[in-house]
Amino acid sequence: MLIRLFSYMGKYKKYAVFAMLCITVESIFELLVPLIMADVVDVGVASGDTAYIYAKGAQMVVCAVLALILGMGSARFAALAGQGLGAELRRAEYERLQHYSFSNIDHFRSSSLVTRLTSDVTNIQNAVSMGMRPFCRGPVMLVAATAVAFSINHTLAVVFFVALPLLAAALFVITMKVRPLYSRMQGAVDTVNRIVQENLTAIRVVKAFVREDYEIAKFEEGNKNLRTQSETAFRLASLNMPAMQFVMYGTILGILLFGGELIQTGNMQVGELTGFLSYVLQILNSLMMISNVFLMLTRSVASGVRIMEVIDEKIDITDGQAKDIEVEQGDISFEHVWFKYKKEAKEYVLSDVNLQIRAGQTVGIIGQTGAAKSTLVQLIPRLYEVEKGVVKVDGVPVQEYPMERLRDAIAMVLQKNTLFSGSLLSNLKWGREDASMEEVEEVCRIACVDEFLDRLPEGYETEMGQGGVNVSGGQKQRICIARALLKKPKVLILDDSTSAVDTATERRIRERMQEYLPFMTKIVIAQRISSVRNADQIVILDDGKINDIGTHEELLARNEIYQQIYESQKEGVEL
Repeated sequence: MLIRLFSYMGKYKKYAVFAMLCITVESIFELLVPLIMADVVDVGVASGDTAYIYAKGAQMVVCAVLALILGMGSARFAALAGQGLGAELRRAEYERLQHYSFSNIDHFRSSSLVTRLTSDVTNIQNAVSMGMRPFCRGPVMLVAATAVAFSINHTLAVVFFVALPLLAAALFVITMKVRPLYSRMQGAVDTVNRIVQENLTAIRVVKAFVREDYEIAKFEEGNKNLRTQSETAFRLASLNMPAMQFVMYGTILGILLFGGELIQTGNMQVGELTGFLSYVLQILNSLMMISNVFLMLTRSVASGVRIMEVIDEKIDITDGQAKDIEVEQGDISFEHVWFKYKKEAKEYVLSDVNLQIRAGQTVGIIGQTGAAKSTLVQLIPRLYEVEKGVVKVDGVPVQEYPMERLRDAIAMVLQKNTLFSGSLLSNLKWGREDASMEEVEEVCRIACVDEFLDRLPEGYETEMGQGGVNVSGGQKQRICIARALLKKPKVLILDDSTSAVDTATERRIRERMQEYLPFMTKIVIAQRISSVRNADQIVILDDGKINDIGTHEELLARNEIYQQIYESQKEGVEL
């Protein structure tokens, strides 16, 4: 897992190498200081040689300054490597998300994806930025200091063989216990993000229903769970330090006990014991650093698994069968199409759908809520893949079109209209950036955007705000229709996209669209019969199946479902 994560470091690997070199050389200079200090005590102080003490003191200063410079360099290079790895992981995740189909996105909560792009990546980059120093320094100091300690007095160094197994056992137990807790902690972060996201998205509904207290209680529950999971994980991880210190101080006491006896018997000098203790502290500190690295890596592995789940998600809609072709006319056919959202689902959402839509036709789709009207049209640009059967455009299965070309020839105005932060003009040009102002003004006239454009404070340069919060629902729908028309698509799909527009405005939009692109295939999903009554053919969907197809007059004469819808809407008008 860690090898895969670090493989994304790419061009930042050189900074990791520079950091490790700086840390290694810095460690060597620091290891020289206790040796020099031992000479100062045993030679300079013992003989009273002031010049020798000053000379050795100068060597210690040089080693310390060089170690400082190398330490600063290692910190900078480690930060560059860590931040670079984080940036590359975020980029890889985000690029992968852009290739997801709707069914892929359905596998994750949006709040969880945000956490995986932010918090989980931050854990990885912090592990590199903050963990590279102890990761390199610990083993170098451990090996070198142990070797020097053995060279000073191999009898006293045997104490390490008692301490090391105790440290290793404590670290192993703590790591194994804390690893699953980190995974649960990140899951709790997902939950908190989901609650906040839902609340902010539906803030108007929350206030309209006076549910602030309920939302606060729900957040408190999620926040309490996150706190509990974090406290449990960090409480267990914090046991690492006292365990290390217990062993460390026990080792020091043992060395002082046995070292004192060696000095009394004349087998060891005071300077040697002082230097030996310095190396013991370095060895034990390096062991503490290594244990902390293991804990950081444990948390990184938990976050890494979640990141790789996003990157490794198998994309179920690809260009594997694509040919070098484009949509020319916009003729659409459904041939024995079956569809369900999940393969393991028992029932199909669409069942044996057969439908022919000629290029240039206007087709209305109507039916009760949950009849799978939106699902049907989302199969045309391959937002979902059919389970059985085939969808064809211009007589060619949609799988044989490159997705970019297929979707570029189809414009969809979905039920949930979305505007992006930025100006009105940038939103209109979102589907076609090279459009001229004359073309923009033309589609605004067709979609009746010009009727309220002069009321916007800065016209086309008016900021829309996040989600278009400063325009009404009907204005937002008209802007989205204009944006779709600016693409000059071969196929235009309006998925209940005029529900917030009055019937008179809707009629003007429909008439102007026919003049603007007369050969464009138009599919209109609507709840109002007035929105589809002039269509060339009207499709009635009922429980995922085609109930009937015909013109307004034909269906009104023979179809019971259509008659019921018509009568209910007629009664509403009369009331």
